[in-house]
Amino acid sequence: MRVRMLTTITGLTAATLLAGGCSLLGQEGDGGSGVEDDKVTLVTHESFALPEELVEQFEDETGYQLTISKLTDAGALTNQLVLTKDNPVGDVVFGIDNTFATRAVEEGVFDAYAPELPAGAEQHELPGDDGDALTPVDTGAVCVNVDRAWFRKNGVAEPRTLDDLAKPAYEDLFVVPAASTSSPGLAFLLATIARYGDDWTGYWQDLVANGAKVVKGWTEAYYEDFTFSGGDRPIVVSYDSSPAFTVDEAGQRTSTRALLDGCFRQVEYAGVLKGEDTNTEAARAVVDWLLSPEVQAALPTSMYVFPVAEDVDLPADWARFTRQPESAEQVDPAEVAAQRQAWLEAWTEIVSR
Repeated sequence: MRVRMLTTITGLTAATLLAGGCSLLGQEGDGGSGVEDDKVTLVTHESFALPEELVEQFEDETGYQLTISKLTDAGALTNQLVLTKDNPVGDVVFGIDNTFATRAVEEGVFDAYAPELPAGAEQHELPGDDGDALTPVDTGAVCVNVDRAWFRKNGVAEPRTLDDLAKPAYEDLFVVPAASTSSPGLAFLLATIARYGDDWTGYWQDLVANGAKVVKGWTEAYYEDFTFSGGDRPIVVSYDSSPAFTVDEAGQRTSTRALLDGCFRQVEYAGVLKGEDTNTEAARAVVDWLLSPEVQAALPTSMYVFPVAEDVDLPADWARFTRQPESAEQVDPAEVAAQRQAWLEAWTEIVSR
């Protein structure tokens, strides 16, 4: 489950990035290169959130002034990095996930960096990333979530499987972020492709015929249409960690449940951006910071994701209310890279009818 950033960190809008058409780093640098050695810009998605004290600690310990530049979603983030690869909009990126990562790697967006990984992180490295372009930072599973309180109130049995979502009992009850504009949306699409193979288009035709609503992103789906947030759809694509954040005030019960059938394992990465004006050393320091014990420990409560470091103690509510799927749907990154455009075109045709 992702939320908008709560800390007061400097941010730049996507419009500013596009209008600038040039590096966001200062112009006072060394010998006219545009690099200011004491400044570093982290480009990320709109859900990036870490405690302000951790940002201040990074700045105090490294001497770098950190600017956080946020775009909307991992998909928009990847597109922007590719479009500006010859004149990057920052020094380092966080938030590209395994649904989009191969595109950015193939486009040569990143400079190589292989930091020392915390225990357990190596299992989340991007397959095929032989050039050390990306570093895993967090992980989680995109899963369908249901509002259990709504189903109890209305006397309707909760869905249990992906197949259930296309049944008449759940007509007009499901909302999903768009695969073309949202990383959770694309992850859910990939989960259905992995599950149904060549029949995935038929499954989506059934979903649409059953009244599934497609919206731009996760924020709209969860905070506008999901009944937990006051909407009228009690089934939503979200994360396996989401139920830990719908616990009642007494801390005794969560009102939502993650449907552990058909989840897609998601990993978010950080990478040093390639460019003449990139502050490479500072960018590497940011990647190291994201892997630090302090940041890894803050990820669950700040961004509702699991750290890649296996020795981090999770919050008590996670241990009690969060269930990770024993197995998750997967699609080989190479196949995603080869088929993504064709899959999205087919998906768009189905949902736009």
